[in-house]
Amino acid sequence: MDNKLAKQENKLPTLQELVSDIAVYEKSDKLNFLLNQEPPKQWVKEHPYIRGHKYIPIDKIEYLMRKIFKEYRIEILREGTSFNGVYVAIRLHYKDLTSGEWSFHDGIGAINLQLRKQTKEEKDNNIKVDFNTVNINNGALSMAFPLAKTLAVKDAADMFGKLFGSDLNRRDTLPASMDKPRLTDEEKAVEIGILLNENRNITIEDRMYIERILDEKEISSYDKVLKMYKV
Repeated sequence: MDNKLAKQENKLPTLQELVSDIAVYEKSDKLNFLLNQEPPKQWVKEHPYIRGHKYIPIDKIEYLMRKIFKEYRIEILREGTSFNGVYVAIRLHYKDLTSGEWSFHDGIGAINLQLRKQTKEEKDNNIKVDFNTVNINNGALSMAFPLAKTLAVKDAADMFGKLFGSDLNRRDTLPASMDKPRLTDEEKAVEIGILLNENRNITIEDRMYIERILDEKEISSYDKVLKMYKV
């Protein structure tokens, strides 16, 4: 009988069976479910210059970080210029709710520098406004770097999930879901009892074996029986 059950059990393992700390795993599953909820519609804005591009303002992102994670900090990794703009790379440190340990997401943001407008004389003579310190507007750098940092923070926060705007500009995304809750030993015994009453395809020999498992509370065999007959 044991050999028969063993042969029919050749199935892929569940995720829960592969983790050592099932309690932490289930907490992480619940957190991911929360982080992958759709953001409130009133938070979602459309970019003023990029048609159809949606985003969540930084004040909402900061609100979520404070509300959910409580503790976080932003580390600037590097900054610089590229083409006609500036970039900032950051590391968003946050305290993981499931483990209590610090973790991080990296992000990068870039924005164009504002150049002065062409004069009438330059337009008439087809003189272009080149990217150099003479043609950059006063205050352009002081505005550009903070904006690039803001974009970098939002880029890092995207990795938390839909609630932080990760899927705003994606199509055919999957809805948030949670893994099936893990049954207790008592609940497994009830499920097996229901199977015995409702499943008429169980052979007499198997039925006697399963009844013995229940009578003797052979807990280690509960999952084996449920995998065989649970539809």
